[in-house]
Amino acid sequence: MERISLIIGSKSPRRQDLIKELRFPVEIRTEDVEEIYPDTLDPRMVPEYLSKLKAEPLVESLRDNDILVTSDTIVLLDNDVIGKPKSEEEARNMLGRLSNRTHEVITGVCLTSNKKEFVFSSITKVTFSELSSEDIEHYVRAYSPMDKAGSYAIQEWIGFIGISKIEGCYYNVMGLPLHDLRRAIISEFVK
Repeated sequence: MERISLIIGSKSPRRQDLIKELRFPVEIRTEDVEEIYPDTLDPRMVPEYLSKLKAEPLVESLRDNDILVTSDTIVLLDNDVIGKPKSEEEARNMLGRLSNRTHEVITGVCLTSNKKEFVFSSITKVTFSELSSEDIEHYVRAYSPMDKAGSYAIQEWIGFIGISKIEGCYYNVMGLPLHDLRRAIISEFVK
């Protein structure tokens, strides 16, 4: 296998920890990017659009064997993009909307080298059982929903007690679809 190094363009500790499990050399490089997308964009395309946007300021720093990995994760419910909450009240409302419903978690991934760009999305369906107002309040107060799409992390308490079913990649819900990512790196970049 050709020697490559992965550059993760993310400040997310979850993504940084996950990508290290792929057993490639990993370096972290980040630039702040305003995550704005056109209102006319199909909601399912938002994660790919934002993952490409996050790659732009980092491309010039790539060396010959580097592969830059940037990504964005959204929650999609009723064709509405549910991003990160801006307040505890918004987090409560988001979790209330997800209660007793199935939503999609979509992660767009952009892989960039000096020679090419490859973009893909992974989709996981997540079903919450009914969440009581006490469950929601406990989670919002005891955990940190503010930096999470949909106001939750599957690997935290709310996932243990509230998620009754998933269809697709568990790690995609954490923010990085490891199986699809490794497969894309090998098929698209490793000779």
